[in-house]
Amino acid sequence: MPLDDPPTRARRRGVRRREDYDAGVTAPTVVILAAGQGTRMRSATPKVLHPICGRPMVLWPVVAAREAGAGRIVVVGGPDRALEGSLPEGVELAVQEQPRGTGDAVRAAAGAIDPDAPVIVLSADVPLIDAETVRALAQAHAASGAAATMVTMELANPDGYGRVVRAADGSVERVVETKVAGDATPEQLAIREVNAGIFAFAGAALLDALQRITPDNAQGEYYLPDALPVLRAGGAKVVAHLIDDPRLTLGVNDRVDLARVREHAQAAILERHMRAGVTIVDPATTLVDVDVRIGQDTVIEPGCALRGATSAGERCRIGPHATLIDATLADEVTVVHSHLVECELRAGATVGPFAYLRPGALLREGAKAGTFVEIKNSDIGAGAKVPHLSYIGDADVGEATNLGASTVTANYDGRRKHRTTIGARVRGGVDTTFVAPVSVGDDAVTAAGSVITEDVPAGALGIARARQRNLLDYVRRKLA
Repeated sequence: MPLDDPPTRARRRGVRRREDYDAGVTAPTVVILAAGQGTRMRSATPKVLHPICGRPMVLWPVVAAREAGAGRIVVVGGPDRALEGSLPEGVELAVQEQPRGTGDAVRAAAGAIDPDAPVIVLSADVPLIDAETVRALAQAHAASGAAATMVTMELANPDGYGRVVRAADGSVERVVETKVAGDATPEQLAIREVNAGIFAFAGAALLDALQRITPDNAQGEYYLPDALPVLRAGGAKVVAHLIDDPRLTLGVNDRVDLARVREHAQAAILERHMRAGVTIVDPATTLVDVDVRIGQDTVIEPGCALRGATSAGERCRIGPHATLIDATLADEVTVVHSHLVECELRAGATVGPFAYLRPGALLREGAKAGTFVEIKNSDIGAGAKVPHLSYIGDADVGEATNLGASTVTANYDGRRKHRTTIGARVRGGVDTTFVAPVSVGDDAVTAAGSVITEDVPAGALGIARARQRNLLDYVRRKLA
């Protein structure tokens, strides 16, 4: 589901959806914790707004929740409301006024929790969680009949994670935090099963437990896992849902973690494209953002970066060393060693090497932008060629036109931009400058070295240069 596609009214109410869950499973409310200060990032940008493969960190669990069929999604942010304007339509923002722990953060979202619906709690700084895992957790929670189900994993090195203490019957007794010395005993620190920070609760049970947890720990915070022994003390069942891929629960605390998580996310993106029929010659040197679309039999050469909302059709050849940002490529387009931003290339167009296509550039079918060519806010007609060493800005170029080397459209007079119109089948001589606003008719020709300041009629030859004069014996007389 696209990020800007709001959930239907029925899904906001948490109705049952057979296509997302087994019969009898209510679509959950998903609460995503994003109020952490992220001081270890050492950044003016909030931690959860740092991008991972073209998507802010906080939106990764949002997308997973939506794709898993969440009935309602609530993101808990800090009092600075830094996340306002960053969340897609239909996602609600709750505010934790003071940083008093994960339990207090969930309590900030209590007004959005339906007592009759299950609640899944995710963390914005655990971005690799996917829809399949969220859906499996919801289904396991419903099948167990438990008041709470927590996701756990077994790690060879569990340092920094809360340890899962099991009861004799295998259910979860409690989670012991290990953030500060003294929170856990040596025996508890030896436990390898850890809390992944992802939970499912019965809505009513969660709301009740949130009112009864206490900040009896070294940091004086309300920990969400402390709701588990509260539930057990009331006779409720608490179970674990063990996952075997710890990458899904990798957390981000600093930029080292961010790089590690991005590496895993990037590998998954590239694998998805390759399995869909895209050739990526060297994945280790290729960057593709999460929302990029690539058609079958397209080849991505080494050193390429496809960012943002870039899309490429089928049988394209991109690279080596090409950067595409929010670019749109139709089928059978070739881009070699060039930089493209917010431009469109129609079927069969070719670009590069060393070309720069800026926002608003349109190359129609079979058009060419060659070596060291810059094009901005211009429409290059079907089959037209700008072969090399040229700047074309704010211009309309007709089909089958050929502009010679060192063509320049002088489009700016210091105050306003002006447009150049060049017709179809025009032959522009090398080193021609078109001083806008100016128009060149169909089938016209411009002489090499011309500065065209007046319109050239269709079929005419435009010559705008000084007549050559040779001064004989110039050097001898100068030295005399």
